[in-house]
Amino acid sequence: MQHINIKKFALAWGVAGVVFYLGCIILMATVGREGTILFFNSLLHGLDTSPIIRMDVPWTEALIGLVEMFILGWLFGALIATVYNISFNKKYR
Repeated sequence: MQHINIKKFALAWGVAGVVFYLGCIILMATVGREGTILFFNSLLHGLDTSPIIRMDVPWTEALIGLVEMFILGWLFGALIATVYNISFNKKYR
């Protein structure tokens, strides 16, 4: 088994999280409240998201969300790569 570069894998997860977050921002800006509700209700298999959808998100809050999403994605990617490297490298030495 190959070794995963933790920093690169974590960066990939962080960037992917930011891309999804930006996609959500673009979706909400282009399709409006009803389109956003329809999208997320369809995505979440019948859960009604209408009570929790908030369209008046300040840009500062969205920017903080982007940073948080990158950090969480980075940590998640680093965790996956670390667990992979530790668990598989011990078995096949």
